[in-house]
Amino acid sequence: MAFEHAVALTGGIASGKSTACNLLRLYGLRVIDADAIAREVLQAETGRIAEIFGDRYVVDGKVDRKALGALVFSDRDARKRLEELLHPKIREEIVRQSEEQDRLGGPYIVDIPLFFETGAYPIEKVIVVYAPRETQKLRLIEREGLSEAEAEARLDAQMDIEEKKRRAAYIIDNSGNLKHLQRECERIFKEITENR
Repeated sequence: MAFEHAVALTGGIASGKSTACNLLRLYGLRVIDADAIAREVLQAETGRIAEIFGDRYVVDGKVDRKALGALVFSDRDARKRLEELLHPKIREEIVRQSEEQDRLGGPYIVDIPLFFETGAYPIEKVIVVYAPRETQKLRLIEREGLSEAEAEARLDAQMDIEEKKRRAAYIIDNSGNLKHLQRECERIFKEITENR
C-alpha cells in the first residue's frame, strides 16, 4: 500500500526544501523527490507542451522551463492547463516509488512542494520547511534573478507559508543560517525515527 510509512515534506518556494531534504538524506532517510519526477514528466511531454502552449516553449527538443515558468506564474489558466497535463502522471510515479519504499519499511520522505495545494496524497505526517515570506522573496530574487513583482507572483501562486506552518505536524525552521538548518533537520530526524 502506498504512503504507509511516508512523511510528506513541503514548504514555500525558496524556503529551503531541497537543502533540508539533502540534509535528511545524510541522516539516512530515503527521499522521493516530486520536483525531479516533475522535470522528467515535463521533458517526456515536450510534444504536448508545444501543442498546448506553442513551439516557442520548446528549444532544441527540450522544454524551456524558464519561459514556461514565466508564463504559468503570470497566467492562472496556463498554469491550470499545465497542472492538468502533468499532475496525474507525476502522482502515478510518486505512488509507484512509494510502494517500493513501503516494502523496505521504516519512514521515508516524500518531497512534494504543492502537497497542501493539490490535496492528492493521503499522508498524515507533514513536515513544513519554514522561512518567512520576506526571506522567501529575497532568496527568489537572488537565486532566480527575478524582479520583486515576479517573485511576488510566484509566492502568490502557492498557499501562504504561514497557513502551511499551521497545518504541519513538524516544522523545520529555515530562517537562519545553514548550521541552524542542520540542527533543525537533526531534531526532526530524531522525532520521525523515534516516534514510529
